[in-house]
Amino acid sequence: MEIKRSGSQPSTKGPADYFTGTVRVDPLFQVKEPARTAGNSVTFEPGARTAWHTHPLGQTLIVTAGLGRAQRLGGPVEEIRPGDVICFAPGEKHWHGATPTTAMTHIAIQEQLDGKAVNWMEKVIDEQYQG
Repeated sequence: MEIKRSGSQPSTKGPADYFTGTVRVDPLFQVKEPARTAGNSVTFEPGARTAWHTHPLGQTLIVTAGLGRAQRLGGPVEEIRPGDVICFAPGEKHWHGATPTTAMTHIAIQEQLDGKAVNWMEKVIDEQYQG
């Protein structure tokens, strides 16, 4: 058994190459072979969001606080709230983040395939974010 105490793992800023706005990433658990799953708690300040991206084995988000938005390529911008569980299929191009006026926190869970968990793409422009 391993217990990771709250506050024992340092927070990091979401890199500007992959995020728009202020984003904080708090690690929850990392990949430990033979497992390939990792999880983070991610907080987006109002207006903050990811760039478009995919995950080779998909991604699950669990919204824990605030109000957010998510979109898959070709679909509408969807509002996401605490308690919502969002599942993106393997290779599904998508983005997620806060609303323009409210922060949002979610737990993000994804698996690695051949050592890679995410494929980052272009940033979400304001027109896409606004829906």
